[in-house]
Amino acid sequence: MNIEDRIKAQLAAAPVVLFMKGTPDFPQCGFSAQAVGALRACGASFQHVNIFEDPELREALKRWSNWPTYPQLYVKGELLGGCDITLEMFRSGELKKALDEAGAT
Repeated sequence: MNIEDRIKAQLAAAPVVLFMKGTPDFPQCGFSAQAVGALRACGASFQHVNIFEDPELREALKRWSNWPTYPQLYVKGELLGGCDITLEMFRSGELKKALDEAGAT
């Protein structure tokens, strides 16, 4: 399976996917920790992908999404954004609404 097919498969595996540095219980950067915190505060169920475990994916996803940094939050296969956008959406209530509509809460 090529890298694009792997990305598509990961996005199709769950309504909410967070590509992050580390894991939800052991994030390896503050931005990933904050994104996890926002998702957890919303009561979301989500898949995570530790980009440190797959260097090829780490580089390919930047091109795929046209987003250069991590974390990257996807809901129903669509990129919502990184940490700043996730936190902004959390504060405004938009994140909870998107997660509810995706069936992730």
